[in-house]
Amino acid sequence: MGPNKANTGKTLESVILEGTRHVSPHPLWLEMISSLKSGFTPTHSFKNSKLPGCDLEKTSLLPAWQTEGRGQRYPCGIGKEDGAAAATDLYPLVPFSRPLSAGTRGPEPFPPVVHRKPPCPGSASTRCVRARTGQARLWGCSPETKAGTLVLIQTFWLARSALTALAMLTHFKRRPGCWKMLAVAVCMVLLAGLQAQDLQGHVSIILLGATGDLAKKYLWQGLFQLYLDEVGKGYSFSFHGAALTSTKQGQEFVAKVLESLSCPEDVAPERCAELRGRFQQLSQYRRLRTSEDYMALSKDIEAQLQHEGLREAGRIFYFSVPPFAYADIARSINSSCRPGPGAWLRVVLEKPFGHDRLSAQQLATELRSFFQEEEMYRVDHYLGKQAVAQILPFRDQNRKALDGLWNRHHVERVEIIMKETVDAEGRTGFYEEYGVIRDVLQNHLTEVLTLVAMELPYNVSSSEAVLRHKLQAFQALRGLHKDSAVLGQYQAYSGQVRREQQKPDSFHSLTPTFAGILVHMDNLRWEGVPFILMSGKALDERVGYVRILFRNQAYCAQTETRWVADQSQCLPRQIVFYIGHGELGSPAVLVSRNLFRPFLPSGSWKEVGDRPGLRLFGRPLSDFYVYSPVREQDAYSVLISHIFHGRKDSFITTENLLASWAFWTPLLDSLAHEAPRLYPGGAENGHLLDFEFTGTQLRFSQQQPEQLVPGPGSAPSPSDFQVLQSKYRDSPLISAWPEELIAKLADDIEATAMRAVRRFGEFHLALSGGSSPVPLFQQLATRHYGFPWAHTHLWLVDERCVPLRDPESNFQGLQAHLLQHVRVPYYNVHPMPVHLHQRLCAEEDQGAQMYASEISALVTNSSFDLVLLGMGTDGHTASLFPQSPAGLEGPQPVVLTRSPSKPHQRMSLSLPLINRARKVAILVMGRMKREITLLVSRVGHQPKKWPISGVLPSSGQLVWYMDYEAFLG
Repeated sequence: MGPNKANTGKTLESVILEGTRHVSPHPLWLEMISSLKSGFTPTHSFKNSKLPGCDLEKTSLLPAWQTEGRGQRYPCGIGKEDGAAAATDLYPLVPFSRPLSAGTRGPEPFPPVVHRKPPCPGSASTRCVRARTGQARLWGCSPETKAGTLVLIQTFWLARSALTALAMLTHFKRRPGCWKMLAVAVCMVLLAGLQAQDLQGHVSIILLGATGDLAKKYLWQGLFQLYLDEVGKGYSFSFHGAALTSTKQGQEFVAKVLESLSCPEDVAPERCAELRGRFQQLSQYRRLRTSEDYMALSKDIEAQLQHEGLREAGRIFYFSVPPFAYADIARSINSSCRPGPGAWLRVVLEKPFGHDRLSAQQLATELRSFFQEEEMYRVDHYLGKQAVAQILPFRDQNRKALDGLWNRHHVERVEIIMKETVDAEGRTGFYEEYGVIRDVLQNHLTEVLTLVAMELPYNVSSSEAVLRHKLQAFQALRGLHKDSAVLGQYQAYSGQVRREQQKPDSFHSLTPTFAGILVHMDNLRWEGVPFILMSGKALDERVGYVRILFRNQAYCAQTETRWVADQSQCLPRQIVFYIGHGELGSPAVLVSRNLFRPFLPSGSWKEVGDRPGLRLFGRPLSDFYVYSPVREQDAYSVLISHIFHGRKDSFITTENLLASWAFWTPLLDSLAHEAPRLYPGGAENGHLLDFEFTGTQLRFSQQQPEQLVPGPGSAPSPSDFQVLQSKYRDSPLISAWPEELIAKLADDIEATAMRAVRRFGEFHLALSGGSSPVPLFQQLATRHYGFPWAHTHLWLVDERCVPLRDPESNFQGLQAHLLQHVRVPYYNVHPMPVHLHQRLCAEEDQGAQMYASEISALVTNSSFDLVLLGMGTDGHTASLFPQSPAGLEGPQPVVLTRSPSKPHQRMSLSLPLINRARKVAILVMGRMKREITLLVSRVGHQPKKWPISGVLPSSGQLVWYMDYEAFLG
């Protein structure tokens, strides 16, 4: 049993090359020899060769072999006679690269036929044995054979398989024939390792709602595409369609769907039919209703694993069911159908994920009681669209060109559009509950917005980094208000709802089927850049795109006919991610030739030529570099592949979901009772839905067509009334519809400011917080470009005792709606000092006294030029409340008070200080104020009971501004 002296001291390289002397060495072999050598000591003597931590002379993996191969015997092929094996006789050595077929127990080689030679000489009963190392499997003759050995390599881990072969070399080195052939086996292991992978295990995919419309149209095809992509890569599969449909009906439905599955164009029809047949064999339908059904499913999966000798990798449950069914299904999976230890679970959820922030939070909390965050994959199929999925890679691959352009200094605006020609017929039940904003904008278009606006991670392939940066983008979104949106509804919609939902003839829906939204980001990169989100049904074309339009600051002296597309800076400059349909008809990435030539990976995207006569966004296609996918893929196929590979960045996390709903819910609440503009649908819409924006406001370009004959219940429109001027509590009253009232108040404030600046050189304005003045702030920010902001000091009338960055802070509201849009010198802005020494409104910090001293130092006679107040439903003003003596009288100009509602602690200007102002304006809006307006009109001077009644400037003017709802009800 001594060592084979003939081979002692030979280098590994010489051993392998000697073993392959009868064949032309493949270039990869030499590379692999070099790579393998690097793992050994510098002597490269086989006798003393070592892997790190492993002396091959003393280490053997062979005792772990199972000599019976689970009771199965396999014939061995051999080389020539003993001691004369040559590499040319080793053609049976092939990798097993095809997964196990349904119902088979043994390995299925690829190619499927291995040529058989006579048995090993001297041993007619030679048996094949199997060696295991981790997941590696090697098949060969047992150690007592006399001559050549055939090693069949099933899918393996490269390093471990190589180590196994080297151990076999050590064991067989006394027999030159086996030793030489196994030397070549090392090389072949490495070569096969470039093409084959570890047998990763078995994956069970359970499609819940397998007989539904989504499953029929997209999900079964997506699962088949996953099988096509992964076949032969180390995994085995089983596909379980499940629903509440009876077993017989479900089996018939699924069988019909499976027959219609298609392959990509580059797959030959015969090959496609073969693969489809295998997929059908791997797929089955079962009815799942109770926990017992899920337990039975789990047992069947475990029985299959045991029967076929497979290791379970994981299970995927795809919830293609309504959200109300999530909890019961999740409970059954968690209690009865989780995979065993070491296997992963992935649960796929389809939208809608709630109706608003509260419902989304409730659903998330419920699901989190059954699943971990890393187990949940919330699908937004728009993230699987090829053009959308290319946004981040495009930004990453073109960093050098985009770094200087992707910001507010160069981007004029961003348009994110999804138009549909179909209407909501047949889906009005869903649409009445959700509408176009919840159906499209809150999810699809917002997700696209974050991909465009987010800061680009250093590593875009890191799911964690991408999701973190997306959350930061959500947090930078500026809050929306009613003027941020325009709404429409196609004329036939209400009739469809009445018909499908059995509503009375008098029913008229307020659900929008069209919406345009103006979004802004509050960060340095995107400050002031409008993001326009628009979607609707029954429009003139079906198309989706993301368009980044860059500013054009060039002037060209020559006429336009002489402009050259890739040279003239006067042509529009834009980047378009064309999601699909429309004039192009397919996904594409377009970059204006006068910007830069983009880089896209040639393996997946190809440059396409011009199509004469085709124009996009007013320019011929020849103005753009145009790239389209080499192979178009369905969005669900892309996402199912990402689920299988555990790529979380293509899905919605709980944190990002709640951030999105927090952004959209206030707008949805404010629009709940707004009547959308009616439009006929299709090409007949004309310019009726065109809209324009100014600052933060969005409005239709055309006025709503007037009714020639008003209906019996027609409400008066703002144009039916002029601004009314009268008296209220012996002071001037200005009353109008809200829009006209705010415009009038803004004009009066600007006029007062101009007079003060001309007379005193500065204007001191004290503003109240709350929701009522928000439209005024927006009006001042966007419509009054002549306002003397550089000479204006801004003060607060009152403040909640919260940090200034808190959303409930009055200063934060002033910052969001006014300060960030106008150029007021920072030293002219005077927030109330409610947060000192890490404490809020502590008496010992003397914040009120500090603010009073600042007013005294900067405001002449402590007399503001104008103080803007509001009136609460209990008659309070500023933060001066009924039955609370603080601030109603006495010498203190600024006081701490207590509110009956949270946050309770407040800081406020006192009534005596307010009455020292040169002018006081009180803004009262909304039907909820009608009762207090009527009551205050009848009371005298009773500030302890009605603080608003104590407002009466001692030497200034008081003017009331009321809208019609507050004044007339």
